[in-house]
Amino acid sequence: MTQYERRPEVIEALDPEQYYVTQESGTERPGTGKYLSNKEPGLYVDVVSGEPLFASSAKYESGCGWPSFVKPIVSDHVVELTDVSHGMVRTEVRSKYGDSHLGHVFPDGPRDRGGQRYCINSAALRFIHRDDMEAEGYGAFIDQVEEN
Repeated sequence: MTQYERRPEVIEALDPEQYYVTQESGTERPGTGKYLSNKEPGLYVDVVSGEPLFASSAKYESGCGWPSFVKPIVSDHVVELTDVSHGMVRTEVRSKYGDSHLGHVFPDGPRDRGGQRYCINSAALRFIHRDDMEAEGYGAFIDQVEEN
């Protein structure tokens, strides 16, 4: 079983935007994230801990300006917390082991796919293409990612 953890040397190596988003609960500008338009098959993992978060098969175009997913690939890896910042009440999502701020979840996703919209910052993610998942230790999740 893979051990996912928050390591100081990984946090120190984050670029400024990754650090701002994951460690300071920041938000990248809408429409700017590197994974917003990614349609390749694969797995999105926490940039800090490497824990698997979302499969490309759960990604959809919501029009919100950030990558959107209908559900996590491992629900235990995504922690939901009440966020009352910016004068509103929202549900923040963080990675369990990396404790990275990922984004927020809203109840306005596709009804036929569960009704949730996980609105996630690209800066909090690392994408692993389906072809590389086995070599990078994520082979157990290949069956949850669509074929090329």
